[in-house]
Amino acid sequence: MAPNPPVTPANPSDLKALKGQLPLIGLTGGIGSGKTTVSTLLSQLGAGIVDTDLIAHQITAPHGKAIALIEKEFGADFIDPNGALDRAKMRALVFEDPHSREILERITHPLIREETISQAWHLAKNGCAYIVFVVPLLIESKAWLELIDHLVVVDCSEEMQISRVMQRSNLTRPEVVRILNAQVSREERLSHADTIIQNNGNFEELSNQVHLFHQKILDSAKGLPTSS
Repeated sequence: MAPNPPVTPANPSDLKALKGQLPLIGLTGGIGSGKTTVSTLLSQLGAGIVDTDLIAHQITAPHGKAIALIEKEFGADFIDPNGALDRAKMRALVFEDPHSREILERITHPLIREETISQAWHLAKNGCAYIVFVVPLLIESKAWLELIDHLVVVDCSEEMQISRVMQRSNLTRPEVVRILNAQVSREERLSHADTIIQNNGNFEELSNQVHLFHQKILDSAKGLPTSS
């Protein structure tokens, strides 16, 4: 399918101005559920992807926009030898100290939002079929729930989540369980879903679900304006 006509920014500092211009999809799921795999498949089909977790990693990488501010607030001990955020040390701190979590979020959230808006408008102006916002904590945010047109939840068993995260992130089982317990429950996440994509290890089945969802969104978009 050919891409949509480019969208002209009405207010490029606000995601709400994209409402009605093209479908806005929220994609979420618990840690280790497979959000990145699903978003990669959707990208290959023509969706525009804005991954807020990837943005968070970019701004805390060496020379990232958040590094100087984090070092100023938390000290050089929280910056690793390569100049990136020491994620393990920061994770341990914010789990124990809610005030430190608030400080970190005050630094990172505006930067993530700024880059999210920039990427979304860039995709819209270049005529992508629809935009998928990959947001790990989407359910916790009223603003995201109000913005998106359709919510996709990637789901798998909790045991599979634990296994995947332990393998990819070199975390212990108690560490992964602690992260899971800090997120909204699987039941609550699923209760908000418009579409549930099951990801229990069979890639062919996962790919088929993604293709069906992609076609569903293209079909639903036919009623949207073709230009701004």
